[in-house]
Parts: sequence; structure tokens; C-alpha cells
Amino acid sequence: MDETATHVLFVEDDDVIREATQLSLERDGFRVSVAADGRAGLEAFRSLRPDVALLDVMLPGMNGVSLCRRIREDSLIPVIMLSARDDPVDVVVGLEAGADDYVTKPFDSAVLTARIRAALRRTEAAPPPVGDEKTEPLRFGELEIDPDGVRVVRGGEPVALTPTEMRLLLRFAESPGTVLSRDILLESVWNYQWGGDSRVVDVHVQRLRNKIGTDLIATVRGFGYKLIGEVR
Repeated sequence: MDETATHVLFVEDDDVIREATQLSLERDGFRVSVAADGRAGLEAFRSLRPDVALLDVMLPGMNGVSLCRRIREDSLIPVIMLSARDDPVDVVVGLEAGADDYVTKPFDSAVLTARIRAALRRTEAAPPPVGDEKTEPLRFGELEIDPDGVRVVRGGEPVALTPTEMRLLLRFAESPGTVLSRDILLESVWNYQWGGDSRVVDVHVQRLRNKIGTDLIATVRGFGYKLIGEVR
């Protein structure tokens, strides 16, 4: 086994899905560790420190949403939720717990691999350039964004953002006042080269608003979102 390969923690209670998915991911070059319930998954996360986590929503012992919250307490690794139910409530709850993405079962192995790699690119890649590669912090009211230091301050207090939230904010800051559609955000922030579920965008925008101020990102119904104000 290649110890330098990307390490995936896969927590799934269905034996058939767990084994088949593990084999598929290993064929695609990932190093995979598995767990069959939420508590075992948390222990595996703490001991193995994987690069990315795939969590089934309906897990015994501790469900996937609770496990995601525990992971988010001390890690910003990409987390992808897997669910057999495409219920909007399940999707939103998972994303609000801190997940970066979700995949509905049954899923195609190639799609899952693509989603994992897209999530890893968001974490590993440098933030997108803002404006003319400015090095000075950008200011929107009380909000200060340091693209080079990947740091955000609001009213003098640091704001803790996940890598996905940071890329989303930088994408808005790149074009203040410009309406960005959900499709544009899915492609530029989530690295989706295909149509994705707009709920991923909507929930992350709401989470970002809660952290930087609800008045800074406006909803333009039927079109998308825009950052309010001009850079200073």
C-alpha cells in the first residue's frame, strides 16, 4: 500500500457498500480505512488523521451528522456525506454540521471519486487571486480579508472559516457587486465541471453570512448572490 497516497476514512455500516466502495477507491489510487459505526469512525479519525472523510448519514452508535460535528471541532479536512435519502432536510442538516458536500446513494464510483478529488483541490489549492493580485487586505465595512494570509477579521475579531467558506468569500470579493449564479459558484468554488445541487451553495452562503454578517451578501432572487459594497 502506498503510504503517500491520499488517505480516505470511509464510515459505512452496510458491509456490501463498504467493501465495494473501498475496493473501488483503492483501484483509483486512494489509501482507504473503514469503520462500521459512528463511534468507531470517530476513534479512527482521531488515531489515523485521514485526508478526507466519507460519512454515511444513518450510522449506528453515532450518526454521520454528529460524527461530522465532532470532526469539525478540531479539523478542516474535507467531509462528504453519503445518504440513501435525497430529503432536503437531511441534506441541509449534513451541510450545516460542517460537511463540504454530499452524495446520494446509489452513487457511481467515478462520480464519488471525482467529488473527493474536487474537495481535495479546494483544500489544497491556493486561494483564487483577488483583483490584480493585491497583497493589501481587502475591506468591506468591518470585514477585513487577507487573501495572502488566508485570514478574515470582522470588527477586529478573527473569523474562523473552513477552506470552502474561504474560497467562497474570496470568489465574492473578486467581483464585489456582481451577481454570481449558483452554477458559477459550483464551478469556481466546488470545482464542479457538471451540474451540481444548488443546496450546497445555498447552505454554505448562509453559513458564511452567519460568520461575516448577514448584510454583506445579498440574495438576488432567480439569479444568485452578490457581495455588497466596494473594496477599500
